[in-house]
Amino acid sequence: MSITVRLPSQLRVLVGGEAEVVVDADTVRGAIDAVEIRHPGLATRVLNDDGSLRRFVNVFVQDEDVRFLDGLDTILTPGQVVSLVPAVAGGC
Repeated sequence: MSITVRLPSQLRVLVGGEAEVVVDADTVRGAIDAVEIRHPGLATRVLNDDGSLRRFVNVFVQDEDVRFLDGLDTILTPGQVVSLVPAVAGGC
């Protein structure tokens, strides 16, 4: 099933400059894995060595943070959008 993975500018260099990558996946983890297969290097930027989500990376399915769903095991339905959003430090 087709899922759109949206990438911020910081990660686009890993996918040939694309803002979105369409993959076939049925979980968030599957979507990340599918992008990694086509564009090696993405997974190491968003996942820890043990396969868990890095603390500074937020992942949303539609507008829902996956940390409040089933994490990387969140089930996806056709046409959904997964957004990878690294936390950005800032201040005054």
